[in-house]
Amino acid sequence: MNTNNTSLPASKRLDIIRTFGRPTVRDYIPLIFDDFFEMHGDRLYRDDGAILGGVAYFKGLPVTVIAQVKGRSVEENQQCGFGMPHPEGYRKALRLAHQAEKFHRPIICLVDTAGAYPGVEAEKRGQGEAIARSITEFMTIKTPVISVILGEGGSGGALAMCVCDELAMLENAIYSVISPRGFASILWKDAAREREAADIMHITAEDLISLGVCDYVIKESEGGAHNDPEQTAEYISEYIFEALKRNLQKGLDELLNGRYNRFRTIGEFEEPSE
Repeated sequence: MNTNNTSLPASKRLDIIRTFGRPTVRDYIPLIFDDFFEMHGDRLYRDDGAILGGVAYFKGLPVTVIAQVKGRSVEENQQCGFGMPHPEGYRKALRLAHQAEKFHRPIICLVDTAGAYPGVEAEKRGQGEAIARSITEFMTIKTPVISVILGEGGSGGALAMCVCDELAMLENAIYSVISPRGFASILWKDAAREREAADIMHITAEDLISLGVCDYVIKESEGGAHNDPEQTAEYISEYIFEALKRNLQKGLDELLNGRYNRFRTIGEFEEPSE
């Protein structure tokens, strides 16, 4: 863990990760991976532009890349659903994960979403079931899974791709059970208090390291990833290299038991006495 902005409050991190020009997965993938080949569709309904997936080489090693997409313009955001996946997106991700398992390829998940798409049509097609199935089945995928939160990691939309052996966050990223806007809307009935909510939710990378949710914080270029995408991509690449080295040497039982126990030990709880 080596960061530039450990003293910044979450509301300032929100400003940074929403800065126009902040790199998206379409910037990072060609900087980190070689020969990326995109694969489309969930084989059930359609292709979801909010999730980009395929196979690539990482330093000569075949890997499967599953990434959430944000756009930089109205047109791009319409194509990718403003970075909010539909159920077919999560089903596509799970299809690619099982393919990676079959061919013994490690999985790299790049997460950046305010949350899953909340519309009626998505609910009709089983949004909750798709997220739940992703969480359930990623827990037992028989290949290493490394997840990196690039910006926003919102609610179940992010959690569906964060069941992994190691979770890392860029230093200005956030990760939460609900978005700050959603939190403010529920608690105070006022979405405009989003920044106030962010500062009390304990959602920064440093907060989540202390809570045992996040394993590593990845440094960004000075002032934020948008100032030097190539430098930030290099930091991400360095982390992925070390994470794969740690996890590829594990036996299957050690890998799966470690993943299971990692989630069983997150959080504090008490069992009532009889």
